[in-house]
Amino acid sequence: MSTALDAGVTGLDTAISYQNFTAHQRLTEAAGDLLPRFDITTKIGFFPDGHDLSATRLRAAAEQIRSELGRAPDTLLLHNPERTPTGFTQACQTMAQMRDEGLCRAWGFSTWNPEPLLGYTIPEPPDVLMIRVGLMVPTDVLDAAEQLAGQAKPVKLRGMAPLGGHGSESAWTGVDPAAVFLHPGQNANRIQAAVAAALHLPAVDAVAAGTGSSDHLIELVQAVRLDVDQHAIEQYRTLIRARASVAASDRGAR
Repeated sequence: MSTALDAGVTGLDTAISYQNFTAHQRLTEAAGDLLPRFDITTKIGFFPDGHDLSATRLRAAAEQIRSELGRAPDTLLLHNPERTPTGFTQACQTMAQMRDEGLCRAWGFSTWNPEPLLGYTIPEPPDVLMIRVGLMVPTDVLDAAEQLAGQAKPVKLRGMAPLGGHGSESAWTGVDPAAVFLHPGQNANRIQAAVAAALHLPAVDAVAAGTGSSDHLIELVQAVRLDVDQHAIEQYRTLIRARASVAASDRGAR
């Protein structure tokens, strides 16, 4: 965490359900006196007995988080509300109310697959919308994320899982994103180039990535500063849409 602060990284992303529902306790123990220097984003919606967006349980989770962290989180997100989409609209209202009551400074939602949320009423623009980004995201999910962002009109749009969940995926040894997506003359490895491209697939204000290595953290920070070829990004989106269209046509012909 000291390395993160030295590198200018002041945001932490977690969830009440991470680490078998012990993430906040572990975070406070690990961070110690450094915790107040971080902007904390956390998520609610998963419970030991399943997913639930009812107001009573969301409020209880928010109160628990404030107790475990010793303060209200900076941002509180609904965690994968597509798991219980019928409760989405009411849950958004609850989240906005909890922000106004001081249980968090900002509210929003984090979605792995935005498609089930399209068309649902969102009472007011969320402070944050978090979506999947990067070269591992299917084109229909990318398109749905952009559609949801247009529908929700969030103050900030954040990305997550820029490497598809793991930096050791075989894709990163078989393809060099630096040769495709970066302007020439930059010193970047495959992982850094993939992260840099992810910031534009789709375009987001910031990206959350997990790491337990100080060296990897520094690599990620350097990746954010790389110069991405926007024309290559547009070509890529066009190609994967065309491929998805052909695949859909093939399935329909069978």
